[in-house]
Amino acid sequence: MTRSLATVRLVLVCLAAAAVAFPVVIIGLSKFLLLVSALVVLAYRSIRREDSPTLLHGSASPMILLALACLAAGALWSTGSADEALLALVKHGKLILVPVVLCLLRSRREALIGLSFFAGAQVFLLVSTWLHYGGVPIAWVTSKEAGTCATCSYAIFSSYLDQSIMSAVLAAVAWHCRGYVPGPYRAPLAASIALLSLACVFLIFQGRTGYLIALVLIAMTIAWELPRRLQFGVGVLLLTLVAALLATSGQVRQRVLALDASLISNREASDLSISSGTRIHLWLGSLRLIESHPLHGTGTGSWKKEFNQLERTSSDQAPAQGTAGKVHPNPHQEFLLWGAELGLPGVALLCAVMLSLYRDSLQLELPARRAMQSILAALVLACLFNCALYDALIGDFFCIALALTAAFRSDLKRLEPKAA
Repeated sequence: MTRSLATVRLVLVCLAAAAVAFPVVIIGLSKFLLLVSALVVLAYRSIRREDSPTLLHGSASPMILLALACLAAGALWSTGSADEALLALVKHGKLILVPVVLCLLRSRREALIGLSFFAGAQVFLLVSTWLHYGGVPIAWVTSKEAGTCATCSYAIFSSYLDQSIMSAVLAAVAWHCRGYVPGPYRAPLAASIALLSLACVFLIFQGRTGYLIALVLIAMTIAWELPRRLQFGVGVLLLTLVAALLATSGQVRQRVLALDASLISNREASDLSISSGTRIHLWLGSLRLIESHPLHGTGTGSWKKEFNQLERTSSDQAPAQGTAGKVHPNPHQEFLLWGAELGLPGVALLCAVMLSLYRDSLQLELPARRAMQSILAALVLACLFNCALYDALIGDFFCIALALTAAFRSDLKRLEPKAA
C-alpha cells in the first residue's frame, strides 16, 4: 500500500510539473489530481502518525498558508460580488501548489525526477516554438496569438508575454542545473537549451518584460559563474551585445521605442491606448484605491468593481483616451493588486512570501539555490509589470518551478517509501 501510494503521488507531481508547459485546461486537471493526492497523503500520514513534523517544509509554506488565510478573510469584507470574491480566491489559491508539492516530494531523488519532467516539457515547448517559427506545421498549437506572419507572436499554448518569461526562466534553470544531467555532454546540452531559449525571447517574442527578465538572469549568472576579475569585461561585452541587438533587430528596437513613445504620450496627451500607458493608468488608479483604504483594502476580488467605479465617478480629470468602455480585470501589477484588496498589510504579506522563498533558497545545494533564486528574481520582476501570480498558466508555472527547486532541501528529514 505504501509503495503504491508513493508511486501515485510521484506520478501526479511529475504530471503537474510537465503540465505548466501546456494549455490551462491540462494545468487545471493536473492541479485537481495533485490536491486530491495531497489530501490522501495527509490523511494516510495522520492515520499512520508518519513524518508529521515535516509536513510544512521551510519558512515559505507556513507564510503562504498565512497569506491564503488572509485572502480568504478578505473575501468577507469584499465590496465585489460573492462570485468575484470566490474567483479571485481561487486565482490567488494557486500559491498552495508550493506547500503541496513540498509535502508530496519526500527525497532529493523525487525532486530531481519532478524537475526533469518540468524541464522536458519546457524543452518540448521550446522546440515547438522554433518549428512553428520556421513554418513547420504544428498540430498542437492552440494559442490565439499564434500565426505565421510578422505581426504574430508564435506562442504555442498561451501568450507571447507568458512564453517569453517562461523561456527566460528555462534558460537559467537549464544552465544552473546542468550538473544534474547524466552523461559527458551535460554542459553543451545545457548551453544549447539556454541559447535557444534566449534567442526565442529576443528574436521571436516581443514581450519587454521577457527582455528585462532575460537580461537580469544573464547578469546574475555572470556574477555567479565568473571570477571577479572577468566580470567587468563580460559585462561590457553583454552591453555591447544588447546595443548590437537594438541596432540590428527591428522587433526589439520597435518594442523598446514604443515604451518611450507611450510614456511621452501619457504625459502630453493622456492617450493610454498603448499597453505601457494603460499600465500606468491602472497603477495610478490602484494607488488611489490603496490610499482610500490603506489598512484593510476593499477585500479579495474587489479590484475590478472598485477601479471601474473609480473610473466612472472620477471628475477631477477628463477620461483618458483609449480606456472608454474597457473593463480591466486586474491592475497588471501583483503588489498593487494585493494592496488594493488587503491594504498595505497585503503588500507586506506578499513581500513576506517572497522573502520566505528567498530564505528557503539559502538552504539548498548550490545548483538548486541558483536556479531557485533565478526563478524568484524572474517572479519579482514579472509581478512589477503584471499580476504574474494571479494570472492563469504563468502563475502556475512559477509556483511549480519554485516548489520543485525548493524540494532539494538537504536539511529536512525525509522518509523513503517502505515496502508494504
